[in-house]
Amino acid sequence: MLRTGSPCLEIEGLVKDVGPIPSLDGRMKRILAGVDLVARQGEITVILGVNGAGKTTTLECAQGLQTRTAGTVRLLGQDPARADAELRSRVGIMLQEGGLPPAARPLHLLRHVAGMYTDPRPVDELARRLGIDEFASTTIRRLSGGQKQRVALAAALIGRPEVVFLDEPSAGLDPQSRQLVVALIEELRAEGLGIVLTTHLLDDAERLADVVHILDRGRVVASGTVAELLAHRRDAARRLTLTAEPGLPLADAFAGSAAEVAEGPAGQYTVDGELTTADLLALASWLHERGIMPHSLELGAQNLEDVFLAIAAESAAESPQEHRA
Repeated sequence: MLRTGSPCLEIEGLVKDVGPIPSLDGRMKRILAGVDLVARQGEITVILGVNGAGKTTTLECAQGLQTRTAGTVRLLGQDPARADAELRSRVGIMLQEGGLPPAARPLHLLRHVAGMYTDPRPVDELARRLGIDEFASTTIRRLSGGQKQRVALAAALIGRPEVVFLDEPSAGLDPQSRQLVVALIEELRAEGLGIVLTTHLLDDAERLADVVHILDRGRVVASGTVAELLAHRRDAARRLTLTAEPGLPLADAFAGSAAEVAEGPAGQYTVDGELTTADLLALASWLHERGIMPHSLELGAQNLEDVFLAIAAESAAESPQEHRA
Protein backbone atom coordinates (compact mmCIF):
# COMPACT_ATOMS: atom_id res chain seq x y z
CA MET A 1 0.00 0.00 0.00
CA LEU A 2 1.22 3.51 -0.78
CA ARG A 3 2.22 5.73 2.10
CA THR A 4 -0.18 8.39 3.35
CA GLY A 5 0.16 11.64 1.41
CA SER A 6 1.55 10.10 -1.78
CA PRO A 7 -0.49 10.55 -4.97
CA CYS A 8 -2.92 7.75 -5.77
CA LEU A 9 -4.55 9.54 -8.72
CA GLU A 10 -2.95 12.12 -11.03
CA ILE A 11 -4.93 13.70 -13.87
CA GLU A 12 -3.45 16.22 -16.27
CA GLY A 13 -5.15 17.82 -19.27
CA LEU A 14 -7.99 15.28 -19.36
CA VAL A 15 -10.19 15.77 -22.43
CA LYS A 16 -13.27 13.75 -23.34
CA ASP A 17 -15.22 14.29 -26.57
CA VAL A 18 -18.44 12.56 -27.58
CA GLY A 19 -20.36 12.68 -30.81
CA PRO A 20 -20.88 13.53 -33.52
CA ILE A 21 -23.89 15.47 -32.22
CA PRO A 22 -26.71 16.41 -34.67
CA SER A 23 -27.41 19.67 -32.82
CA LEU A 24 -23.77 20.67 -33.38
CA ASP A 25 -23.96 20.00 -37.13
CA GLY A 26 -22.23 16.69 -36.67
CA ARG A 27 -19.32 18.12 -34.68
CA MET A 28 -17.99 16.57 -31.50
CA LYS A 29 -19.18 17.78 -28.11
CA ARG A 30 -16.49 18.29 -25.48
CA ILE A 31 -17.54 16.94 -22.07
CA LEU A 32 -14.16 17.45 -20.39
CA ALA A 33 -11.96 20.31 -21.57
CA GLY A 34 -8.68 19.85 -19.71
CA VAL A 35 -9.23 18.56 -16.16
CA ASP A 36 -6.24 18.70 -13.81
CA LEU A 37 -6.32 17.26 -10.29
CA VAL A 38 -4.41 15.12 -7.80
CA ALA A 39 -5.77 12.83 -5.07
CA ARG A 40 -3.61 11.41 -2.29
CA GLN A 41 -3.53 8.39 0.00
CA GLY A 42 -5.07 9.00 3.41
CA GLU A 43 -7.13 11.91 2.08
CA ILE A 44 -10.70 12.45 0.91
CA THR A 45 -10.81 14.27 -2.42
CA VAL A 46 -14.26 15.66 -3.22
CA ILE A 47 -15.30 16.63 -6.76
CA LEU A 48 -18.21 19.06 -6.92
CA GLY A 49 -20.17 20.51 -9.81
CA VAL A 50 -23.67 21.06 -11.09
CA ASN A 51 -25.33 18.35 -13.18
CA GLY A 52 -23.47 18.04 -16.46
CA ALA A 53 -20.25 19.62 -15.18
CA GLY A 54 -18.29 16.43 -15.90
CA LYS A 55 -17.94 14.81 -12.46
CA THR A 56 -19.02 11.28 -13.37
CA THR A 57 -17.15 11.37 -16.69
CA THR A 58 -13.98 12.40 -14.85
CA LEU A 59 -14.35 9.49 -12.43
CA GLU A 60 -15.05 7.00 -15.20
CA CYS A 61 -12.00 8.13 -17.20
CA ALA A 62 -9.92 7.89 -14.02
CA GLN A 63 -11.20 4.35 -13.49
CA GLY A 64 -10.60 3.27 -17.07
CA LEU A 65 -14.32 2.78 -17.70
CA GLN A 66 -14.35 5.45 -20.42
CA THR A 67 -11.73 6.08 -23.08
CA ARG A 68 -10.28 9.56 -22.83
CA THR A 69 -9.71 11.72 -25.90
CA ALA A 70 -6.52 13.35 -24.61
CA GLY A 71 -4.55 13.94 -21.44
CA THR A 72 -2.82 11.67 -18.95
CA VAL A 73 -4.23 9.68 -16.04
CA ARG A 74 -2.14 7.77 -13.49
CA LEU A 75 -4.01 5.55 -11.04
CA LEU A 76 -1.71 4.05 -8.41
CA GLY A 77 1.11 4.86 -10.82
CA GLN A 78 -0.44 3.13 -13.85
CA ASP A 79 -2.63 4.10 -16.80
CA PRO A 80 -6.14 2.83 -15.93
CA ALA A 81 -6.94 2.49 -19.64
CA ARG A 82 -4.50 -0.45 -19.67
CA ALA A 83 -5.28 -1.77 -16.21
CA ASP A 84 -4.51 -5.41 -15.51
CA ALA A 85 -6.10 -7.64 -12.85
CA GLU A 86 -3.48 -6.62 -10.27
CA LEU A 87 -4.33 -2.93 -10.55
CA ARG A 88 -8.09 -3.54 -10.54
CA SER A 89 -7.77 -5.60 -7.35
CA ARG A 90 -6.33 -2.50 -5.62
CA VAL A 91 -9.19 -0.20 -6.63
CA GLY A 92 -12.78 -0.09 -5.34
CA ILE A 93 -15.53 1.47 -7.43
CA MET A 94 -19.04 2.48 -6.41
CA LEU A 95 -20.97 3.58 -9.47
CA GLN A 96 -23.75 6.16 -9.28
CA GLU A 97 -26.28 3.68 -10.67
CA GLY A 98 -24.93 0.81 -8.58
CA GLY A 99 -24.45 -1.75 -11.38
CA LEU A 100 -25.85 -4.49 -9.13
CA PRO A 101 -27.47 -7.68 -10.52
CA PRO A 102 -31.20 -7.25 -9.81
CA ALA A 103 -31.95 -10.90 -9.04
CA ALA A 104 -29.16 -11.31 -6.48
CA ARG A 105 -29.57 -11.09 -2.71
CA PRO A 106 -27.17 -8.77 -0.87
CA LEU A 107 -25.20 -11.21 1.28
CA HIS A 108 -24.94 -13.79 -1.50
CA LEU A 109 -23.65 -11.09 -3.83
CA LEU A 110 -21.11 -9.78 -1.32
CA ARG A 111 -19.81 -13.29 -0.59
CA HIS A 112 -19.44 -13.88 -4.33
CA VAL A 113 -17.47 -10.63 -4.70
CA ALA A 114 -15.35 -11.46 -1.63
CA GLY A 115 -14.38 -14.77 -3.24
CA MET A 116 -12.53 -12.84 -5.96
CA TYR A 117 -9.98 -11.45 -3.49
CA THR A 118 -7.20 -13.09 -1.49
CA ASP A 119 -7.83 -11.05 1.69
CA PRO A 120 -11.37 -9.63 1.65
CA ARG A 121 -13.05 -7.81 4.48
CA PRO A 122 -15.33 -10.07 6.58
CA VAL A 123 -18.69 -9.97 4.78
CA ASP A 124 -20.87 -10.33 7.87
CA GLU A 125 -18.99 -7.60 9.73
CA LEU A 126 -19.28 -5.16 6.83
CA ALA A 127 -22.96 -6.03 6.34
CA ARG A 128 -23.68 -5.31 10.00
CA ARG A 129 -21.69 -2.06 9.83
CA LEU A 130 -23.88 -0.81 6.98
CA GLY A 131 -27.15 -2.34 8.19
CA ILE A 132 -27.34 -4.66 5.19
CA ASP A 133 -28.21 -7.65 7.37
CA GLU A 134 -31.61 -6.03 7.96
CA PHE A 135 -32.64 -6.69 4.33
CA ALA A 136 -30.29 -9.57 3.48
CA SER A 137 -33.06 -11.84 2.16
CA THR A 138 -34.53 -9.26 -0.25
CA THR A 139 -33.48 -9.26 -3.90
CA ILE A 140 -31.63 -6.22 -5.21
CA ARG A 141 -34.52 -5.22 -7.49
CA ARG A 142 -36.84 -4.85 -4.47
CA LEU A 143 -34.49 -2.70 -2.39
CA SER A 144 -34.95 1.03 -1.95
CA GLY A 145 -32.46 3.40 -3.56
CA GLY A 146 -30.70 3.96 -0.25
CA GLN A 147 -30.44 0.23 0.44
CA LYS A 148 -28.90 -0.35 -2.99
CA GLN A 149 -26.38 2.39 -2.24
CA ARG A 150 -25.28 0.59 0.91
CA VAL A 151 -24.83 -2.71 -0.94
CA ALA A 152 -22.88 -0.95 -3.72
CA LEU A 153 -20.62 0.69 -1.11
CA ALA A 154 -19.98 -2.66 0.58
CA ALA A 155 -19.12 -4.25 -2.79
CA ALA A 156 -16.61 -1.46 -3.46
CA LEU A 157 -14.90 -1.99 -0.09
CA ILE A 158 -14.96 -5.77 0.24
CA GLY A 159 -11.58 -6.28 -1.44
CA ARG A 160 -9.66 -3.91 0.88
CA PRO A 161 -8.79 -1.45 -1.91
CA GLU A 162 -6.01 1.12 -1.66
CA VAL A 163 -8.10 3.74 -3.46
CA VAL A 164 -11.88 3.87 -3.71
CA PHE A 165 -14.12 5.91 -6.02
CA LEU A 166 -17.52 6.81 -4.56
CA ASP A 167 -20.06 8.43 -6.89
CA GLU A 168 -22.82 10.01 -4.73
CA PRO A 169 -22.40 7.56 -1.78
CA SER A 170 -25.06 9.31 0.34
CA ALA A 171 -27.72 9.55 -2.39
CA GLY A 172 -31.11 8.29 -1.27
CA LEU A 173 -30.01 7.49 2.28
CA ASP A 174 -32.12 8.27 5.32
CA PRO A 175 -30.39 10.44 7.96
CA GLN A 176 -29.33 7.49 10.12
CA SER A 177 -27.87 5.53 7.18
CA ARG A 178 -26.17 8.67 5.94
CA GLN A 179 -24.38 9.09 9.25
CA LEU A 180 -23.27 5.44 9.12
CA VAL A 181 -21.81 5.92 5.66
CA VAL A 182 -20.08 9.20 6.54
CA ALA A 183 -18.53 7.66 9.67
CA LEU A 184 -17.31 4.65 7.65
CA ILE A 185 -15.71 6.91 5.04
CA GLU A 186 -13.88 8.79 7.81
CA GLU A 187 -12.60 5.46 9.18
CA LEU A 188 -11.35 4.44 5.73
CA ARG A 189 -9.38 7.68 5.51
CA ALA A 190 -7.82 6.94 8.89
CA GLU A 191 -6.77 3.53 7.53
CA GLY A 192 -4.82 5.29 4.78
CA LEU A 193 -7.13 4.79 1.81
CA GLY A 194 -7.25 7.32 -0.98
CA ILE A 195 -10.91 8.29 -1.37
CA VAL A 196 -12.29 10.16 -4.38
CA LEU A 197 -15.97 11.03 -4.20
CA THR A 198 -18.67 13.16 -5.74
CA THR A 199 -21.70 14.41 -3.86
CA HIS A 200 -24.52 16.92 -4.11
CA LEU A 201 -24.72 17.08 -0.29
CA LEU A 202 -22.46 20.02 0.43
CA ASP A 203 -22.57 19.65 4.20
CA ASP A 204 -21.18 16.11 3.74
CA ALA A 205 -18.50 17.52 1.44
CA GLU A 206 -17.56 20.21 3.95
CA ARG A 207 -17.33 17.67 6.78
CA LEU A 208 -15.37 15.05 4.84
CA ALA A 209 -13.16 16.83 2.31
CA ASP A 210 -9.43 17.23 2.69
CA VAL A 211 -9.32 18.72 -0.81
CA VAL A 212 -12.16 20.01 -3.01
CA HIS A 213 -12.15 20.41 -6.78
CA ILE A 214 -15.08 22.32 -8.31
CA LEU A 215 -15.84 21.47 -11.94
CA ASP A 216 -17.67 23.74 -14.34
CA ARG A 217 -18.24 23.00 -18.03
CA GLY A 218 -15.56 20.35 -18.11
CA ARG A 219 -12.81 22.25 -16.28
CA VAL A 220 -11.62 22.56 -12.69
CA VAL A 221 -12.41 26.17 -11.80
CA ALA A 222 -11.47 26.09 -8.09
CA SER A 223 -9.36 23.77 -5.94
CA GLY A 224 -8.11 23.66 -2.38
CA THR A 225 -9.02 22.78 1.15
CA VAL A 226 -12.38 24.03 2.40
CA ALA A 227 -10.57 26.71 4.42
CA GLU A 228 -8.62 27.86 1.35
CA LEU A 229 -11.76 28.07 -0.79
CA LEU A 230 -13.54 30.08 1.89
CA ALA A 231 -10.57 32.41 2.32
CA HIS A 232 -10.60 33.25 -1.39
CA ARG A 233 -14.25 34.33 -1.26
CA ARG A 234 -13.76 37.42 0.88
CA ASP A 235 -16.85 38.99 -0.68
CA ALA A 236 -19.00 36.67 1.41
CA ALA A 237 -16.88 36.32 4.54
CA ARG A 238 -19.94 36.55 6.77
CA ARG A 239 -23.61 35.82 6.32
CA LEU A 240 -26.35 37.31 8.45
CA THR A 241 -29.81 35.77 8.16
CA LEU A 242 -32.88 37.49 9.49
CA THR A 243 -36.58 36.59 9.52
CA ALA A 244 -39.14 39.38 9.89
CA GLU A 245 -42.14 40.86 8.13
CA PRO A 246 -41.82 40.77 4.33
CA GLY A 247 -41.00 43.73 2.13
CA LEU A 248 -38.65 45.60 4.48
CA PRO A 249 -36.12 47.97 2.82
CA LEU A 250 -33.41 46.30 4.86
CA ALA A 251 -30.68 47.51 2.54
CA ASP A 252 -31.21 50.99 4.03
CA ALA A 253 -29.71 49.73 7.28
CA PHE A 254 -26.44 49.04 5.47
CA ALA A 255 -26.14 52.30 3.52
CA GLY A 256 -22.48 52.97 2.90
CA SER A 257 -21.55 49.34 3.49
CA ALA A 258 -20.42 46.87 0.83
CA ALA A 259 -22.79 44.25 2.22
CA GLU A 260 -25.27 42.67 -0.19
CA VAL A 261 -28.86 42.36 1.06
CA ALA A 262 -31.42 40.03 -0.49
CA GLU A 263 -34.90 38.81 0.40
CA GLY A 264 -35.45 35.22 -0.65
CA PRO A 265 -38.76 33.74 0.41
CA ALA A 266 -40.97 36.50 1.74
CA GLY A 267 -39.67 37.76 5.06
CA GLN A 268 -36.39 35.83 4.94
CA TYR A 269 -33.39 38.12 4.45
CA THR A 270 -29.70 37.40 3.90
CA VAL A 271 -26.85 39.88 4.26
CA ASP A 272 -23.46 38.86 2.81
CA GLY A 273 -20.18 40.71 3.14
CA GLU A 274 -17.30 41.57 5.43
CA LEU A 275 -19.65 42.59 8.21
CA THR A 276 -18.30 44.56 11.15
CA THR A 277 -19.60 45.45 14.59
CA ALA A 278 -20.54 48.85 13.12
CA ASP A 279 -22.83 47.07 10.64
CA LEU A 280 -24.48 45.17 13.47
CA LEU A 281 -24.97 48.37 15.46
CA ALA A 282 -26.47 50.12 12.43
CA LEU A 283 -28.87 47.21 11.87
CA ALA A 284 -29.94 47.16 15.52
CA SER A 285 -30.56 50.93 15.45
CA TRP A 286 -32.53 50.69 12.19
CA LEU A 287 -34.76 47.95 13.60
CA HIS A 288 -35.19 49.79 16.94
CA GLU A 289 -36.22 53.05 15.26
CA ARG A 290 -38.98 51.21 13.37
CA GLY A 291 -40.13 49.07 16.27
CA ILE A 292 -39.26 45.85 14.42
CA MET A 293 -38.39 42.77 16.45
CA PRO A 294 -37.05 40.00 14.15
CA HIS A 295 -38.48 36.51 14.52
CA SER A 296 -34.92 35.19 14.20
CA LEU A 297 -31.45 36.59 13.59
CA GLU A 298 -28.25 34.62 13.06
CA LEU A 299 -24.70 35.59 12.11
CA GLY A 300 -22.25 32.99 10.86
CA ALA A 301 -19.24 32.45 8.65
CA GLN A 302 -19.76 31.46 5.05
CA ASN A 303 -19.64 27.75 4.24
CA LEU A 304 -18.79 25.56 1.29
CA GLU A 305 -22.34 25.78 -0.04
CA ASP A 306 -22.01 29.58 -0.25
CA VAL A 307 -18.79 29.24 -2.26
CA PHE A 308 -20.24 26.60 -4.57
CA LEU A 309 -23.43 28.56 -5.22
CA ALA A 310 -21.43 31.73 -5.91
CA ILE A 311 -19.29 29.93 -8.48
CA ALA A 312 -22.39 28.34 -10.06
CA ALA A 313 -24.09 31.74 -10.24
CA GLU A 314 -21.04 33.32 -11.87
CA SER A 315 -20.99 30.54 -14.45
CA ALA A 316 -24.71 30.86 -15.18
CA ALA A 317 -24.30 34.60 -15.73
CA GLU A 318 -21.79 34.00 -18.50
CA SER A 319 -22.89 33.39 -22.07
CA PRO A 320 -23.53 29.67 -22.63
CA GLN A 321 -20.80 28.05 -24.67
CA GLU A 322 -20.46 24.59 -26.11
CA HIS A 323 -17.09 22.89 -25.90
CA ARG A 324 -16.39 21.70 -29.40
CA ALA A 325 -13.52 19.76 -30.82
